[in-house]
Amino acid sequence: MAKLAESTGGRSRWSLVGATALITGGTRGIGHAIVEDLAELGASVHTCSRNDAELNKCLQEWAAKGFTVTGSVCDASSRSQREQLLETVSSVFNGKLNILINNVGTNIRKPTTEFTAEEYTMLMSTNLESAYHLCQLAYPLLKASGNGSIVFISSVAGIVHIGSGSIYGATKGAMNQLTKNLACEWAKDNIRCNCVAPCYWLTKIS
Repeated sequence: MAKLAESTGGRSRWSLVGATALITGGTRGIGHAIVEDLAELGASVHTCSRNDAELNKCLQEWAAKGFTVTGSVCDASSRSQREQLLETVSSVFNGKLNILINNVGTNIRKPTTEFTAEEYTMLMSTNLESAYHLCQLAYPLLKASGNGSIVFISSVAGIVHIGSGSIYGATKGAMNQLTKNLACEWAKDNIRCNCVAPCYWLTKIS
């Protein structure tokens, strides 16, 4: 899928020309940076956001840079909207997907005893269930590509305590374990699964 391209400006870059990628939550922060990097390397990218105006603004900026990026309005915490997103991705990329980056995530910082049942459900559905379900939905597309790759954007909070809240840490810890299981289960289908666990970044979260 990726191959070492010509050295540009004194440093080697990877080429993703011909590759397709879905990046969730690509209009802000880490997701936005990933969209730009993959598109700059030649990939055809699809991303999503809950905010229609924000998505359209980013799409216009990427088009002006000559990037091949399409987008959908999608609340990743919604099962039906995730299903619609993958239907769109399948149509845009003709039934094949090389890269899935599960980037969407949110948090509520408060003591464990103060979380409500609704807040617990919201964090679990946004951070963990969405990634798990998107992997299920994307599996046939990744397999059809013959060379698939899944990247989970986790957090150091899934490994050690950093004061980000017990539920957030639990979602990221589960994501780390999900990565290990899928890496073994889907290796036979030429689908790689990896996880990146950054620390704090100065970016909007809501």
